[in-house]
Amino acid sequence: MATRENFHENVKPMVLRKFSDDFKRDKVAEIQSGMTRICEVCKEYDVSYTAVYKWIYKFSEMKKKTKMIVEQQSDTVKFLKLRQKVAELERTVGQKQIIIDFMEKMIEMAEETYHVDIKKKFGGEPSSGSGKTGNDIPTR
Repeated sequence: MATRENFHENVKPMVLRKFSDDFKRDKVAEIQSGMTRICEVCKEYDVSYTAVYKWIYKFSEMKKKTKMIVEQQSDTVKFLKLRQKVAELERTVGQKQIIIDFMEKMIEMAEETYHVDIKKKFGGEPSSGSGKTGNDIPTR
């Protein structure tokens, strides 16, 4: 059974290490080129994944530029597409309004020419027909 004394004998003392920026740049370049993987760098140099990702973020110029450009382009493209969509919808509404105005004028002209009410009048009296329904049959 392990005792406290045995436990402390098996634990490696923490050694504070500092990697140079050139070393970090080299490892990031190897990762980006596909020569090595992040997990291999972590195991080989006994470095945490977090530290390697920090190296990548700090020394990877391609990743930083690509991210910024993609975000700016996508925002610009979205804005232009939305502006085009608004213009298209405004044209459609304008065309529909012209059609509505034309139809109203045609109805007015037909009413004047034929002396007939064509427009429906909402909220008014119902139109007068013959006034007879099936219930108006005289009984003997």
